[in-house]
Amino acid sequence: MRILAFDGRTGASGDMLLGALLDAGADPGVLAPIEDALGVTYDVGTTTREGIEATTVTVRTTEDDTGGSAADEGSDHEDDELSFDELKERHDHDDGTEGDESGTGDESEPANHPPAEGHGPARTLADVRSIVSSMAPTERVEADAMAVFDLLATGEAAVHGTDPGSVHFHEVGADDAIADVVGALLLLDDLDPDRVVTTPLAAGSGEVTFSHGTYPVPTPAVTEIVARADWPIAGGPVEGELLTPTGAAILAHVADGVEQLPTLRVAESGYGAGDREYSGRPNVLRVLVGDGVGGLRREEITVLETNLDDASPEVLGGLQESLGDVGALDVTILPATMKKSRPGHLVKVIVAPEDADRVASRLAEETGTLGVREHGAGHRWVADREVRTVEIEVDGKTHSIDVKVATDADGTRFDVSAEYEDAREVAAATGLSVREIVHRAECAFEEE
Repeated sequence: MRILAFDGRTGASGDMLLGALLDAGADPGVLAPIEDALGVTYDVGTTTREGIEATTVTVRTTEDDTGGSAADEGSDHEDDELSFDELKERHDHDDGTEGDESGTGDESEPANHPPAEGHGPARTLADVRSIVSSMAPTERVEADAMAVFDLLATGEAAVHGTDPGSVHFHEVGADDAIADVVGALLLLDDLDPDRVVTTPLAAGSGEVTFSHGTYPVPTPAVTEIVARADWPIAGGPVEGELLTPTGAAILAHVADGVEQLPTLRVAESGYGAGDREYSGRPNVLRVLVGDGVGGLRREEITVLETNLDDASPEVLGGLQESLGDVGALDVTILPATMKKSRPGHLVKVIVAPEDADRVASRLAEETGTLGVREHGAGHRWVADREVRTVEIEVDGKTHSIDVKVATDADGTRFDVSAEYEDAREVAAATGLSVREIVHRAECAFEEE
């Protein structure tokens, strides 16, 4: 399985996605329909961020001083036939940064080609759909692009209490945002991975000012978008907006979340540069492309243990929930023989290392134990798990049941298991056995 993995530790934006995918080997020629439709050009170059060479992409309008555009003037897009290295060389020559090791040359603006940021009128979702269709992308890319803009519209609508169809895009409906979204999807399509994943994305911190005012990071729109994503976000590690609405929406649609980079035989890699520089931390989005090795995912853990000889059944029965509330991944309670041959219990708790202190404190509070020890285990191998909802029909009525799907690092499925509590509720409502409901739910998933 060919996997494309984003490393989200410094967030993501539309131009960073474009840069990373181009740097990883995507064909820049696939961007030509966007340039024709919007009257823009992709200005591709290189820079350095804390010693890392990365690709910069700036979407520039081709309007000249008289208000016309290069597309209107009959431009043949001569860059379409150039290789990626030639595009970068052309950029370096045009802005005089050839051989510039400072990494700041990408910030200059070629004459008559200002950045397209904010260029174009405020547009509705229907306006954007019409523009995307005019680019004549493949059916899959067009569907993906509109799914991304649906996410952006849903985020805006949720913030402002309105309907997604009536939202007027400002920043995210401008020419550069459309070029970012459709461009990233075309480049992904060119690389043709079987699966796209991302590690947790850094959101940044502080405040950001845009057309609606000044807001904390992550902005309200980003917060709404990531609530619909399969991956988590984290604050920091620097002050500033690291995750933009456009970057969040693209990745929310195309990428599955993973805790850490999967096991890969890396074939290509790429770095897309962000605009700002942060001391000691390269502001780049890294992407790795390669074949998955398979097997289970290795996950760092800590195992906590304590012996109890006076805990009541009620306390023991509540540990799964109370410890889970503060981060426990698994709780096991085993019968044991204590000193003076008294019956007791051994409690074993698996936690992420960063949650160990909090879980140990809760364990002591709940049980009254005088000590909690840390076991020597340092990691475990786990399957990637996804929850899907299936529907089964019983006596003309439809019932929904969640199903857990386990896959290895290649995405190969090896277990499907219906959620017991869902199955029990449906069994009680229908008069069928839990076993029968579980069987029907798992068969329904296999038939999808």
